[in-house]
Amino acid sequence: MRTRKLVPSALVVATTVALLATGTQAAGGAPAAAAQQQGTAEYTVILEENGNRDMARKAIALAGGEVTRTNDAVGVLTVKAPAAGFIERVSASADVLGAAHVKPVGHSPAQPKVTQDQVKRAEVESENKTTTPNASPRKGDKGAVGLDPLDGDLWGLKMVRSDIARAKQAGDKRVYVGILDTGVDGTHPDIAPNFNDKLSRNFTIDIPTDSDGGEFDGPCEFRGCVDPANHDDGGHGTHVAGTIGAAANGFGISGVAPNVSIVNIRGGQDAGSFFLQPVVDALTYGADIGLDVINMSFYVDPWYMNCTANPADSAEEQIEQRAVIAAVQRALDYAHRKGVTLIGAGGNNHEDLGKPRTDVVSPNYPPGHAHDRAVDNATCLNLPTEGDHVISVSALGPSTAKADYSNYGLEQASVAAPGGYFRDGLGTDWYRTNENLILSTYPRNVALAEGAIDAAGEITPAGLTAGVKKACKGTTCGYYQYLQGTSMAAPHATGVAALIVSQYGKRDPKHPGTLTLAPDKVEKVLTKTATPRACPNPRTVSYVDVGRSPEFDATCEGDAKFNGFYGYGIVDAYGAVTRGGSFI
Repeated sequence: MRTRKLVPSALVVATTVALLATGTQAAGGAPAAAAQQQGTAEYTVILEENGNRDMARKAIALAGGEVTRTNDAVGVLTVKAPAAGFIERVSASADVLGAAHVKPVGHSPAQPKVTQDQVKRAEVESENKTTTPNASPRKGDKGAVGLDPLDGDLWGLKMVRSDIARAKQAGDKRVYVGILDTGVDGTHPDIAPNFNDKLSRNFTIDIPTDSDGGEFDGPCEFRGCVDPANHDDGGHGTHVAGTIGAAANGFGISGVAPNVSIVNIRGGQDAGSFFLQPVVDALTYGADIGLDVINMSFYVDPWYMNCTANPADSAEEQIEQRAVIAAVQRALDYAHRKGVTLIGAGGNNHEDLGKPRTDVVSPNYPPGHAHDRAVDNATCLNLPTEGDHVISVSALGPSTAKADYSNYGLEQASVAAPGGYFRDGLGTDWYRTNENLILSTYPRNVALAEGAIDAAGEITPAGLTAGVKKACKGTTCGYYQYLQGTSMAAPHATGVAALIVSQYGKRDPKHPGTLTLAPDKVEKVLTKTATPRACPNPRTVSYVDVGRSPEFDATCEGDAKFNGFYGYGIVDAYGAVTRGGSFI
């Protein structure tokens, strides 16, 4: 594991929190009583690691708070407290590290309408046709599987050599991969064979409207605004899951590791936002049930960059960000100790994460409240990808060029993987086409909501333009869509990591019926067997000729063994399952 930027110690953070709280009455009753007149809100309260838990609870009570739930694994409490002033008052306690808002649940409109997916899609312009599966798995070594009918469209599958790796290792059902995302459609015909409904959980509550009254997740479709654990109203998580572990079943597509088990540990909203409490709860739950790998294709909202003390932010915002840093890192540490390999998307802000530009998108909740923030590398973190123990993945197009949008840099890029690059100039027939993107599974309900299919399940003209595909066997049909992003690159790496555990893992005595392999060993095999790729010549790549501004220009630093575009190289499933044993 390479050394990453250090998260500030709890002692330093607590000291700063106390200083910032100057002017408020430490755990006093008068401010709390005044704030009670202004209504209540929910908060995530992070305790000092070595603090007195009883004193922390007393400070919460004195600040007007009531503990409603605890996550003892990482010292996090959910608290109902006054809507104003609570964060600064409770953070003044020496036993409390900090606090952050739990995002409020709004009210569903009286007339329900179809929830709209807010996952950003790249520009698209090619046609599509319906495909009927007619292939069957090849015979081969024990556990070997063949390719599925639409796999010819999966250039990413071939780039990471999953197509040939599966003749030796296609994954093991005893390997469990967690999808920490917007949910997973466990009923999709390509997901269902590998979906573990028993272990899957949803840690989010839908937010119909944001705190300013604007539509956010859309109307609640299930009791209590809590979707079932096999449901995805965003589409992003199902796409991720398909790339990792869509079954090789003679239907539609297959994933990089088509025989592993998929577990939904949902921490993302329908709208695509990921807030602190669900993310931490999902990580610790995944660790406790023995997941082998967790894919994290997101950053923790509402801050693209969480900074320890940014002068552009209010005192309360600074406390919140320090709380996010501490809580997320504790959850990552906990998962790593429990044997989870953590894979993170590098991000789509086309910047060197070691030399970040001004953050112009934070805070992004509620929408419209962002302010420009000068950020620096020493005190600001993009989480979870910049957290300790996270394998960060940059995105490539079919030509193996770094995608224009992909973050990069010597500090964070661990490996590279196919993520899609709409503008990849691999010949005139490939320039600006859907086929440059990543095709994966698409929930029927989201396809209907987005107008990609009609009520009869037929692809609409808009769906054809977007490159939506449909595969049917008898009366069973599945849908597939093209997307791009480091969100699509990370699942390729996650799939290879799952194959590594499948090939070299041992029985897990703590979780009977499963396999396990230490995450540091998984990472070593993943990086040592990756295909090295040198920086381009010239090292500075301009994307102006493909329609981007000079802001997208990127300079690759490092050598063929390790550099800021490719890290240790492009993940290689075949190399991992055939040569990885020599690195364990």
